[in-house]
Amino acid sequence: MDRGSGADRIETRELAYFVAVAETCHFGRAAQRLGIAQPPLSRAISRLERRLGVVLLERTSRRVALTVAGEVLLAEGRRALDTIDTAVARARTAARPRLRLALKPGGDGGLLAPILAAYRDEPCAVEVELVPCAADEQTGLLRRGAADAALVQGHQPDLDQLDSEVLLVEPQVVALAGDHPLAGAATLRLADVAANLLPATRVALDPAAALQLVALGRATVLVPASLQGQLRRDVVCVPVQDAAPSRLLLAWPAQQRSPALAAFVRIALSSGHRSIPAPGGIADA
Repeated sequence: MDRGSGADRIETRELAYFVAVAETCHFGRAAQRLGIAQPPLSRAISRLERRLGVVLLERTSRRVALTVAGEVLLAEGRRALDTIDTAVARARTAARPRLRLALKPGGDGGLLAPILAAYRDEPCAVEVELVPCAADEQTGLLRRGAADAALVQGHQPDLDQLDSEVLLVEPQVVALAGDHPLAGAATLRLADVAANLLPATRVALDPAAALQLVALGRATVLVPASLQGQLRRDVVCVPVQDAAPSRLLLAWPAQQRSPALAAFVRIALSSGHRSIPAPGGIADA
């Protein structure tokens, strides 16, 4: 494959310099962000423009702006730098046998302990490092190579570039303040709690804050039934007949093929329960 001559090939450092200037639109702030002096940064960008034969930045005494060519290089440059970072992270992982599992606290459906126990007996098992994170961070960690697998629970995740398998399907219950008028109900429907129901995406961003609102009687939230025993004492849970079930997925990068990960996926699938009946014997709506 012809990758171009050395004369027109951009070095990683040059690309990082350009992206910093393009994102800040200011040579001084970019230099500070990069930890270098401004004059060498200005000279590096000028050399890059001469070698490429295009103007990337329009400079005046008051502002720095991207040209059309600069906008293209910024978009492609960000992707290139992300790819390099991912490659470096995966190379380091290959040199240090371990499996990094991203999960939000309490978001394992009760499956983590049996999965880890069974995995330890595998001949190709490696150390499993738990990476606590917010629900909206998990898939990003996988794509950047900062995690090898993730237990993803709750709302529909973005699984682009990822493989996944369902480990657990379980009903959702509604969390209410202990003194809520509906706290003593045997079952409820979504319409009963819709007025103050927080969106799943908001709950995922800050579960503790969401439960604080619930305890104060200002909101209600849907949670997987397996979380009932982990909630605050001043919060009660009631089954919801017509709530969509919650799914717990195991996700991993589509291109990842290590024997250690393959064994972990196999163990997780054998440890998972595909479906758990609704609490209280509620039939599916």
